[in-house]
Amino acid sequence: MHLIKEAHAQGARKSKACALLGVTLRTVARWEKQGVIDNRKGASRHIANRLTKKEKQLIISTVNNAQYCDLPPCQIVPRLADQGLYIASESSIYRVLRAEKQLAQRGLVKARKHKRPEAHEATGPNQLWSWDITYCPSQVRGIYFYLYMIMDIYSRKIVGWTVQQEQSAEHAANLIQQACLDEGIERHQITLHADNGSPMKGATMLAKLEMLGIVPSFSRPSVSDDNPFSEALFKTVKYHPTFPLATKFETIFAARTWVVKFEKWYNTQHCHSGLKFITPNARHSGADKAIMKKRQAVYLQAKANRPERWSGNTRNWELPSVVTLNANRKMKMNKAKQAGEIKASI
Repeated sequence: MHLIKEAHAQGARKSKACALLGVTLRTVARWEKQGVIDNRKGASRHIANRLTKKEKQLIISTVNNAQYCDLPPCQIVPRLADQGLYIASESSIYRVLRAEKQLAQRGLVKARKHKRPEAHEATGPNQLWSWDITYCPSQVRGIYFYLYMIMDIYSRKIVGWTVQQEQSAEHAANLIQQACLDEGIERHQITLHADNGSPMKGATMLAKLEMLGIVPSFSRPSVSDDNPFSEALFKTVKYHPTFPLATKFETIFAARTWVVKFEKWYNTQHCHSGLKFITPNARHSGADKAIMKKRQAVYLQAKANRPERWSGNTRNWELPSVVTLNANRKMKMNKAKQAGEIKASI
């Protein structure tokens, strides 16, 4: 305002002086009439309720005091009020803690850090199994049947299943024992992976695994990616054209009858995309090698008959010799390196 008045007194037009300083003529006229109150965007303002530097330091020293260091602000503010003290509101304390990067888990119980589950590899069938439980809807609202299903990660074969009216470690233990009998599993032969549900970690289940000599493996809590094979299997179950998603299962016997048919189709007829379109039974029994060899011969013959249709190599029908569950970074790098070496050699 002083510069504008000085320029105007020396003969300059007020509008030009305002334009040079970046303010409008209407703003200057209002300031002359009402006094200078700068409400422009970005202008420095005096905020009456803003915490001072001294008040912020008092908040930090208080919440880090030995008496309050294990308490959140919602616990600190009432305790201070009981002593006749008020330093700031809860929201203000949270803002100060956030600015000071101290807004972490406060209290005697610290946040748990769950490590990624140990990586497992299978070089053949009946070495690494995965299992889980999913809902099967009944025609009565609020009542479900529970499908327990065990699969072999190497071959993707369903090696055991049951449908029950509740989830329990006892049902799971009986299923594991029956699957081991059906597949002729010996002690310390397989590793069984599951999520963190109560049936998976129940005392009956863990005791049965110890009796059978099975090594348990568990996912992190609420991380479905740690059990991807079972999750993919259940998607195949729910998206099968015959799954009664609309009509639902009338009885538990109807659910079991449906799963019997699904298991037969899945193991013997389903051309699994993860197995380069051979059936899980073929992979489990070792018949996949002959099937892949025959497919490779067909493609080589087709290329020999019409070489002009092929710009490079024929389709690779070889299945990986190792299947990994929850591969760590080192395994992924080694796998990528091996794939690059194989591609270079081809």
